[in-house]
Amino acid sequence: MKSAKKIVMVALSIILWAVILLAALFAFTTLATRDSAKVASLAGYTPMVVKSDSMAPTFKAGDLIVIRKCDPAKLEEGDIITFHTIIMNEYALNTHRIVKIDEQNGYRSYTTMGDNNNGIADTHIISDSDIVGRYVGKVSGLGRVMDFMSSSVGFLLVIVLPMLLFFIYQVYHLIMVGINLKKAVAVENAVAQQAAVEAQGGNETADEAKRMKAEAEAALAEAKRMKEEAEAALAQARKDAEKRDEQV
Repeated sequence: MKSAKKIVMVALSIILWAVILLAALFAFTTLATRDSAKVASLAGYTPMVVKSDSMAPTFKAGDLIVIRKCDPAKLEEGDIITFHTIIMNEYALNTHRIVKIDEQNGYRSYTTMGDNNNGIADTHIISDSDIVGRYVGKVSGLGRVMDFMSSSVGFLLVIVLPMLLFFIYQVYHLIMVGINLKKAVAVENAVAQQAAVEAQGGNETADEAKRMKAEAEAALAEAKRMKEEAEAALAQARKDAEKRDEQV
């Protein structure tokens, strides 16, 4: 029973931590890239949700990619980078592969292209100041979870409901602990009272035994005295009888 309860507690703790980490990842992913002009990072790393298949099969829509801040001077052709650009007349972030690097008067410019764009390079040439970071890895499909959590239903099911259930369980657990504690205290008090009664009864029994022993000793002494008196009276009667015989 205790083993099963322990397994349940461990499972609940794992689920809780998974929900907390997922919520933290969702919050950071959402906030980090909300402003296209400025991208936040944690220890230099930023998670991002892929919105298109322009880089398939390297990564595709619904994946979660991780980029890391980098020194643009160390970038090479073939590296995948995230950069500020303009897409459909709006400022946005894009992640494509460097296909060409040009350097003139100490300034570098980069031509990028999606792996799945049929050899058509991006229209905008980017510079060092446009680069946010270099692609370092992905988690396939996790971006779909992030997108689902962006909806009210997804956030309710993935974050709010598990946290609420865990909170209810914790309240129930605290109540049961309190009840069990009260029961334990009541049992302990009952045992202490029983022990006190037994101890008191033991003292009374000992006193009664002492009293009975004293009475027995007194009765024995009285019997001994009466025996001695009877023997003395018998001896006196014999003497008197002997005297009467001599006189006759």
